[in-house]
Amino acid sequence: MNEILLLAGIGFAILLLLFLVLKLKIHAFLSLLIVSIVVGIVTGMDFSKIMKSMQDGMGNTLGFVATVVGLGAIFGQMLEASGGAQTIAKSLLKHFGEKRASWALVLTGFIVAIPVFFDVGLIILIPIIYELTKQAKRSILYYAIPLLAGLVVTHAFIPPTPGPVAVAEILDVQLGWIIIMGFIVGIPTAIIAGPVFGRYISGKIKLGAPDYFADAPVDQEQEGLPSFRTIILIILLPLLLIVASSVAEVLFDKGLLQNESVYQIVRLLGHPFTALILSTLLAMYVLGIRRGFKKDELMQLANKALGPAGLIILVTGAGGVFKQILIDSGVGDMLAEQLANSAMPPIVLAFIIAAVVRVVQGSATVSMITAAGIMAPLIGLFDLGQADKALLVLAIAAGSTILSHVNDSGFWLVGKYLGMDEKQTLRSWTVMETIVSLVGFSLVLLLSYFV
Repeated sequence: MNEILLLAGIGFAILLLLFLVLKLKIHAFLSLLIVSIVVGIVTGMDFSKIMKSMQDGMGNTLGFVATVVGLGAIFGQMLEASGGAQTIAKSLLKHFGEKRASWALVLTGFIVAIPVFFDVGLIILIPIIYELTKQAKRSILYYAIPLLAGLVVTHAFIPPTPGPVAVAEILDVQLGWIIIMGFIVGIPTAIIAGPVFGRYISGKIKLGAPDYFADAPVDQEQEGLPSFRTIILIILLPLLLIVASSVAEVLFDKGLLQNESVYQIVRLLGHPFTALILSTLLAMYVLGIRRGFKKDELMQLANKALGPAGLIILVTGAGGVFKQILIDSGVGDMLAEQLANSAMPPIVLAFIIAAVVRVVQGSATVSMITAAGIMAPLIGLFDLGQADKALLVLAIAAGSTILSHVNDSGFWLVGKYLGMDEKQTLRSWTVMETIVSLVGFSLVLLLSYFV
């Protein structure tokens, strides 16, 4: 199979994926499977080999992703149901005061989005934004943009949120390294896109709380909420365990940690499966049973959490199928050779692919998985360590965040809850998302020179 045909095959695959999702409105899960079969046929794969690649790609990817995303979803549901997100917001606002409320809100979004999906975090915290807007008589964007920036940055850059977890599995990257690099990149990015941009845009677009939501109450009084310290410890537990496992591996490899028993225990506790199981059980007990939730209620909360998680899991599995087809068909090797002969670093290519797919079809998840599937065969060509590969994951995440517009459900969700028309949403939300993307990618590039 000549090079031109192979490269044409990958180009056709991306165009076909976009056509199926955008024009025919076929779900991304089914579209990715169809595209995978088409790529296999176009590149001359035997039919039985195509089916075997699909099975391997789905199984290898979901073995990890399904467990992590499922546990993370239940963990986040417990935080939501107990009022933990409100605890964080109220405690930080009390500590920072009204004058520095924007900083409290960006930190709130940053913390809450670790276990809670973006849209859920927005919905459960938006009453606090309304209340602040009414009290201070400022534009709602002064408070909303920092909160949104914190939610978006963590959702894109820091596991165990689904996007980074999916890309990490496809590219074979340890979550501990992504967490470390994600915090380094995410904190300054959230500050620039949140309080800094929020102060500017709130002076340009002056909006009160929308009338149809203006009287929305904050759900619970402070006395009925779990303590701030409890919530923070529960959220940080899985992150600290996962990072400790990655650090222990480095120390063991360098001979600085010589006790193998200690090493094995830390590695066991810090595996994402173990860390999230322990954290989820702790959340169910502390935020559920100790606060009066019945066993049946906990079961209902778990079932509710796994609904949206299932969609993410299936799309990620289809992305794994796409990756495996690219590898087994030889397209991946061809792309690797072409990139090796070009001046473009893989981190830049990853960002561009994710950004193009994001702008055209709107879904950040689909753009991340598509970019990861294309980049996966290239990883072996470059001698990349775990830190380098973690930055590659963040570059894909940055690309998938750029230019949210009318084909993105988040665009309409934010516009609705903030009472904005399309032009105002483009000037505020879309620009904020693009700042997150470009600042995040700039920091990733900068870090790539030091790792």
